[in-house]
Amino acid sequence: MIEQPIMVRIFDITKESPGVKTLFFKSKLNFEPGQFIMVWIPLLDEKPFTISYFQEELAGISVLKKGLFTNALHNMKKGDKLGIRGPYGRGFSIPKTLNSCVVGGGIGMASLATLTERLGNVTIVQGTKTASEIIYRERFKNMNICTEDGSIGFKGTTVDLFAELLKKQSFQRVYACGPEKMMYRIFELCNSRCIECEVSLDRYIKCGFGVCGQCDCSGQRICIDGPVFPSNELSNMKDFGKTLILKNGKRAYC
Repeated sequence: MIEQPIMVRIFDITKESPGVKTLFFKSKLNFEPGQFIMVWIPLLDEKPFTISYFQEELAGISVLKKGLFTNALHNMKKGDKLGIRGPYGRGFSIPKTLNSCVVGGGIGMASLATLTERLGNVTIVQGTKTASEIIYRERFKNMNICTEDGSIGFKGTTVDLFAELLKKQSFQRVYACGPEKMMYRIFELCNSRCIECEVSLDRYIKCGFGVCGQCDCSGQRICIDGPVFPSNELSNMKDFGKTLILKNGKRAYC
């Protein structure tokens, strides 16, 4: 694990969708799918990102453009430098023999990408509001796609499509990442059918190693106890799918 930020040079950039870019850099990270790193832009800020690509010494983060920090990342070019430290947190469990499904909502698919490659033969569900927001189309050609406006694939949400798949297929384990209300619904569907479920929670993470408490969820610190949580732990997390702590420290509904 890298405790202090080290500077890496952007090796390549891929446009995944109009609002998402993947920045590649060379690094010998000891990484497991589901873990995250802290990305630092000097004189600006530091934010957590999942590793969405990882192969030998080449890693990548997929960035959704939505604020000052992510705008700065989108404006970077090949050869520019950024700081990284980590990886942090608990990743996904990866049994070899289970019939599994991954469910990604929006940019949440980035957290599931390296897991999907590690699992190999797995059912993939990705959902967005509209067709232009789908990412990794060439990377995962066998995805079950849904859009809320019906512009491509199944018309409806990821929860709707997953519920339809459950009528025709059986899964032993389901992995999910996306909006928290979506993950809560996926968890409920799995729980009602005794299917093991793991979700990757996205909360405001400030320090990355459990000191500040900003990412608390029912006493669990997302940055070190998670971000991945299994069914048996989710069942005891009363805040899951309901409330979270904002950047200003106030609690709000998901």
